[in-house]
Amino acid sequence: MGNADLRSLAVLSDIPFEELAGSVVAVDAHNWLYRYLTTTVKFTRDDAYTTEEGTEVANLIGVVQGLPKFFEHDITPVFVFDGGVTDLKTAEVAERREQRERYEAELETAKAEDADAERVARLQSRTQRLTDVIHETTRGLLARLDVPVVEAPAEGEAQAAHMARREQVDYVGTEDYDALLLGAPYTLRGLTSKGDPELMEFQATLEEHGLTWEQLVDVGILMGTDFNDGIDGVGPKTAVKLVREHGDLWGALDAQEAHIEGADLIRELFLDPDVDEDISLELDIEPDVEAARAYVTDEWGVASEEVDRGFERIEQSLVQTGLDRWT
Repeated sequence: MGNADLRSLAVLSDIPFEELAGSVVAVDAHNWLYRYLTTTVKFTRDDAYTTEEGTEVANLIGVVQGLPKFFEHDITPVFVFDGGVTDLKTAEVAERREQRERYEAELETAKAEDADAERVARLQSRTQRLTDVIHETTRGLLARLDVPVVEAPAEGEAQAAHMARREQVDYVGTEDYDALLLGAPYTLRGLTSKGDPELMEFQATLEEHGLTWEQLVDVGILMGTDFNDGIDGVGPKTAVKLVREHGDLWGALDAQEAHIEGADLIRELFLDPDVDEDISLELDIEPDVEAARAYVTDEWGVASEEVDRGFERIEQSLVQTGLDRWT
């Protein structure tokens, strides 16, 4: 998830959708999908996305609700999925699992006590995880809509940032501010939310604070990342000041008489992450909306009324933007 305090350092601005027409966006799939998964569970009755065997596929409703925004604004999404978990992130993953288990226990208690529907829905949304079935069905739906999928060897966000630096895509799409530390030139936040998205600019951020990429990563490490806890009492302004005064992370740590375990490895995870250098994208996509609809409603039994509007929007957008754009 990254450190949200990075927001106070980032150069941000709203960007009209008109300026994004014809662009390609590498979407951090796990980040985007989890947001839609939890929202769907919170606001949709569970029988609408639960199969007869009891398998929950709320992701299919979420994807159908979220994708139209791309098509309507003539934007080609490329969904980049995480590969293996980086060793240094194991502790964070374990902490999230423990937190989810606590929510699951609270959920069972709430159900036993016949708690109000709003509380139950809130707890259900907090217990969501990206199961094997959710991975499988999300890829199945994207395949039928001919949306490109990239399988990253490690962090999907790092792969997306790498593709953007190589100009294979125009933007990275994520809510995570760590895209800045990964050197993503232009990042879009809130891309499929209401209103215009927010643009986060890498080079402008470096210039704003007089930092190099390496120094920006050092600032992030001092504040804390997914891979390490920060130094107590060191927020964004203090971290920038320390790195400016002492040159780099090591100088800043010496000045604070502090130590961060594995700091050199953490630095490399941002500056030289494990990515696939041989990604080849096929961007002349041809969505098969009817096949996608049948996959969701017939094969997986999702209530048609929950996805009809989303599929209609996709169909309408293909006509409005010109079918030749997608074929």
